[in-house]
Amino acid sequence: MAPPEKAEGAFWTISEVAGELGLPQHILRYWETRFPQLKPLQRAGNRRYYRPADVALVRRIQQLLAREGYTVRGVQKLLAEDDRKAVPVPALQDRDGTIKAIRDGLALALVEDARLTL
Repeated sequence: MAPPEKAEGAFWTISEVAGELGLPQHILRYWETRFPQLKPLQRAGNRRYYRPADVALVRRIQQLLAREGYTVRGVQKLLAEDDRKAVPVPALQDRDGTIKAIRDGLALALVEDARLTL
């Protein structure tokens, strides 16, 4: 039986993901140990909740393993390469207070705009 339609952005349980992809739950748990990129949220009692990005990653892993013939090690290398290719976001440094000054200016503008519209 297929799981009910999920709203975009909704979390999935491990049984929903397993049912959707036709995989046993133990395979998903195994993949969590082999692919560090796959980190579903775990709540009380170790219940797993997969975010949409986790579900997409599971689908990609399944595609690579089952349909494209990669080994687990091959998929690990491929995902690691993808991680290295990702462009890191530079950390914002505000040594001279520029960002704080911009923030304060925007806050004042919002307050003044609110007064004008009342």
